Amino acid sequence: MRMFMFDALAQAIPYNTVHLHGVTLAIKRLDSVHPKISGNKFFKLKYNFAAAQQQGLKKVLTFGGAYSNHIAATAYAAHLFGMQSIGIIRGEELAHKALNPTLQTAQDFGMQLQFVSREKYRQKQSADFIQQLQAEFPNGYIIPEGGTNPLAIQGCTEILSPADLENFDLICCAAGTGGTIAGLIEASAAHQHVLGFSALKGDFLTPEVEQWTARRNWRITDEFCQGGYAKTTPELMQFIQEFEAAYSIPLEQIYTGKMLFGIQQMILRGEITPEQRILVLHTGGLQGKIQR
Repeated sequence: MRMFMFDALAQAIPYNTVHLHGVTLAIKRLDSVHPKISGNKFFKLKYNFAAAQQQGLKKVLTFGGAYSNHIAATAYAAHLFGMQSIGIIRGEELAHKALNPTLQTAQDFGMQLQFVSREKYRQKQSADFIQQLQAEFPNGYIIPEGGTNPLAIQGCTEILSPADLENFDLICCAAGTGGTIAGLIEASAAHQHVLGFSALKGDFLTPEVEQWTARRNWRITDEFCQGGYAKTTPELMQFIQEFEAAYSIPLEQIYTGKMLFGIQQMILRGEITPEQRILVLHTGGLQGKIQR
């Protein structure tokens, strides 16, 4: 079955060890799983593309913002599997501007970009909006924003290996739509705690994740989101520059960079201690990295 082709694409996932202010972090480099279908997106798309193929569909349709890793990854995956892709992009004003690297990457891999107003984009889960899209793009497989749905969560349960479940107490990851952390929570061992670092401002991710899991060994903080999605501060950018220079691990400023900055702050405040065995997930998205 063609669904196993996704597994054939995966590279062995390396780990890096980092010593940050006396605390040892094991960083699982999901950014290395595939050069284009990056990080957690590989796991979130895996079973969705299998479902589309099993249904005999030739196009996928999905949603995202201007810096969406999901949009870029979906475009490449569709290109790879010979499928058409359509991206519903938040912000109709973007249609009149030069494409940023994320959207240019998606377009280069054949994605048809359709820019909509923010007001219309907020209706992306409504039955009427979905029906309109199905009428405009018949026989298309619809993947939600960020790829989060039951099949994505199923894929993300495969991120943690048996050794990860045995050897670590605290699992840290960045969070956007909640699918990845939901999969991690479902897969985690009883003794483990899962800590999510939201890339967005607000506490809406907690009730979102509660829809996907009944477990309680987790929490999500937005304290280190730097004011909102894709927003940065001089302190964050300085941290990323110094971290990359020290460890030769590339970071972007939207997800993983914010998470590691937050981990550093929690270490300095004594909230994360040397006694803990910590696994940090580098969830990729380097196509959205600001080039200095």
